[in-house]
Amino acid sequence: MLTNQRRHSSILPLLIGLVGAGIGIVAGFLAGAKPLYLCLALVAIPVIILFFTRFEQTVLGLLILRSSLDVFSAQQIPAAFAIALDILTLLYVTIRLLTRQSIQTDWFWWFFAGWVMLQGIWPILCVLGGLGLGAFTLLDNIREWTRLFSWLMVYLLVMQLRERLHPEKIISVLFISLIPPVILGLMQQLSSLLSHVRIHGTFAHANNFVLYLLLFIALTCWKLRSAKQHWYWILLLGLLANLYVATGAVFGLVMLATFLLASILPNLKLSNVIAGVIVIVVLAVLFFSTDYGRERLNQIMQTPLLNSDIDISRAIVLSNSDFNSFNWRISQWHYLLQSWQNSPLFGYGLGTSNGFPNYYSLSPYPVPAHNDYVRALVEGGIVGLVSFLTFLGIQSIHLIKLFWRAPCESNQRDLCWILLAVLVATTVGMLTDNIWSGTAFYFYWWTTFAIAGWNWNELQQSHYPL
Repeated sequence: MLTNQRRHSSILPLLIGLVGAGIGIVAGFLAGAKPLYLCLALVAIPVIILFFTRFEQTVLGLLILRSSLDVFSAQQIPAAFAIALDILTLLYVTIRLLTRQSIQTDWFWWFFAGWVMLQGIWPILCVLGGLGLGAFTLLDNIREWTRLFSWLMVYLLVMQLRERLHPEKIISVLFISLIPPVILGLMQQLSSLLSHVRIHGTFAHANNFVLYLLLFIALTCWKLRSAKQHWYWILLLGLLANLYVATGAVFGLVMLATFLLASILPNLKLSNVIAGVIVIVVLAVLFFSTDYGRERLNQIMQTPLLNSDIDISRAIVLSNSDFNSFNWRISQWHYLLQSWQNSPLFGYGLGTSNGFPNYYSLSPYPVPAHNDYVRALVEGGIVGLVSFLTFLGIQSIHLIKLFWRAPCESNQRDLCWILLAVLVATTVGMLTDNIWSGTAFYFYWWTTFAIAGWNWNELQQSHYPL
């Protein structure tokens, strides 16, 4: 043990010195090229110091910060944050390995790592010209793969908190991340009373805000079950539900209904079912009583789903003139699936269905697929869709195994089922929206997913102060 400590003390200053030299070189370049990035690099210096001196607090602080960054998407701050977090995680793990200290992982992380490595096939195929589009889509492939890799690093980083912090305390701290988006969301809601706009908090789009709120509504329900003082959790739940409705996302109501119904299955009682139905009905009434809600309801009535006089072919034709987002989705899927038929096995590559670049388009509409299963099929072909469905399925199996393994009536058991209900809700939401693009949501999803698999029986909250 003493030898390891001496080795650690000799290697750590050298590595920190090399990192400092690297930062100096990068800072010199950014001073002339990107002054904003120079400011970020200067901020990174104290963060690196804190990362190695106050690891637990710094990791939690970075996770809390993520909910406030999407508002700076135009400046690419979220992307820079993710890359910086990846580098910090890899640096931390490297130092731990060089000093022969343990790295905390579990079997799911290794499966996750293998799945992310499998997605690296598509950038390679892009370089080799084995996809439906040319090598000029390589940047899209690399960007999307890097985004997936950052989720893997979040999982790995959170795993290093095992045996350092109790999972319930970590989740409690994550609620601090609600403060900026909730405050800004309330301000937007007040202004929307006059302009009837959808609120989005600190997120780039209202749909991303919905995903984030769904997870924290779920965690609030979980807290409510074991809390000694229920009233402030009930108030928080009401506040989040109010903002959830104000986002104006119809698919959000469907996901929330799916979550509520799935979450009560382990304690299936008539009273729970009635309560769940009442909550769903109340939220639906609140949503469809607004001008925006009534407009969305009218649009739904003019789709093949609820109007037998409109078939899919007519919906595609009408989508060019009726401004109906539901008919437009049908049209978008139609064009994307037509494109997929020209490259059925491996698709066109990661990130190519977004439609934002001007130099190619798989659909006349320069927007994302709004169906994650169609997206997976178009981008990855049959191989990509199978891998995507497998990944979702393994997540479900893992949570079910954790649920049955956890002690009855335990908070860990409740959390596993709550997360499973969220997973089911998001897989339903993937039918009509871009759930897989909710990067901020998945930062918090993988945080809670990772700690749900810890052995809570061996942990005592009093032994793990923040």
